[in-house]
Amino acid sequence: MKKIAVIFFVIICICVLGYTIYFLVDKATTKPVVYETITPKRETVILKTVATGTIIPRQEVNIKPQVSGIIDEIYVSPGQMVKKGQILAKIKIVPNVISLNNAENSIANSKINLEQAQKEYDRYKELFDDKAVSEQELTRQQYDLNLKKEAYATALTNYQLVKEGSSGKNMGTNIVLATIPGMILDVPVKNGFSVIERNNFNEGTTICIIANMNELIFEGKIDESEVGKIKEGMEMTFKIGALADKKFIGELEFISPKGITEDGSIKFVIKAKVKLPKGEFLRAGYSANADLVLDKKENILTIKEEVIQYSNDSIYVEVHKGKQVFEKRLIQTGISDGIIVEIVEGIKEGEEIKVPIIKQTKDTYKDKQTITKTRKGH
Repeated sequence: MKKIAVIFFVIICICVLGYTIYFLVDKATTKPVVYETITPKRETVILKTVATGTIIPRQEVNIKPQVSGIIDEIYVSPGQMVKKGQILAKIKIVPNVISLNNAENSIANSKINLEQAQKEYDRYKELFDDKAVSEQELTRQQYDLNLKKEAYATALTNYQLVKEGSSGKNMGTNIVLATIPGMILDVPVKNGFSVIERNNFNEGTTICIIANMNELIFEGKIDESEVGKIKEGMEMTFKIGALADKKFIGELEFISPKGITEDGSIKFVIKAKVKLPKGEFLRAGYSANADLVLDKKENILTIKEEVIQYSNDSIYVEVHKGKQVFEKRLIQTGISDGIIVEIVEGIKEGEEIKVPIIKQTKDTYKDKQTITKTRKGH
């Protein structure tokens, strides 16, 4: 029994030793690496930048009341089309006590003056009929009576205006009218809301917002590093998040002469006209991304960015010379869109380029960033 146990132990040791030797030998054996290759192609490279912003109407007006009071009636709703001069709302005026009292006193005074002038005129009329006064004296009394009548009528009108905002003869200041034609975007007030007139001391209450939705613009911001590459008149392409399957064309109209600080960097405001296709409708406030083409080259020799390697200040690729044999070759690059890059010098059409297996380190990353910045600077 003891002999069997010893034999069994020896067999186990031999198996363990054999597996260990196999593992070490297999690990020490290096398998050959087979690299893939690609060839340069002639393509179109477009260098562009993206500006984020919003679609807004070119003309948007906040309608304010001419008098303070309470909303009595609202005649429009969001989405409705209106014409210039159309009635939007009616305001019930809450009269100022002092102004109302002064208007009432003015009526009383003008009425007394009118009654007195009427008596004087009647007296002079009788005297004129008796030939006791001249026609000139009667005419003067007639003129004075007419003045008192006009003053009384004016006092009544002022009282009506102070009390109700309308004299009844024409449309009063308590009627809110559209100042431009367009679409009602918003009505931030309701019946019964108190509103304040616009004056030198406050902006006043907005009754509604009207905009011309046939003329829209894109307003966005662009980084200072790229603002020098754009100019008015450039064509832009807009992508709207809510309408992912559609693209819209526009034209750059404005570049702000002054930058603003945002998130630690300097941005410049840009505005562009949106060219709407016939029958197309865009809502105000849509977020959008605008593509601006900074440079474009057609039918140029290009290669993928992934095959380019960096070493210190050099940019190179490895050109296939035989069976898994590659030659290091320095190249000069041009315009790049981040995926493919223009080959200016170094390799020819038809040559096979090695696709490296990159194990990127911090140093190689820094080298790549430095060379990329230098190339962009050129």
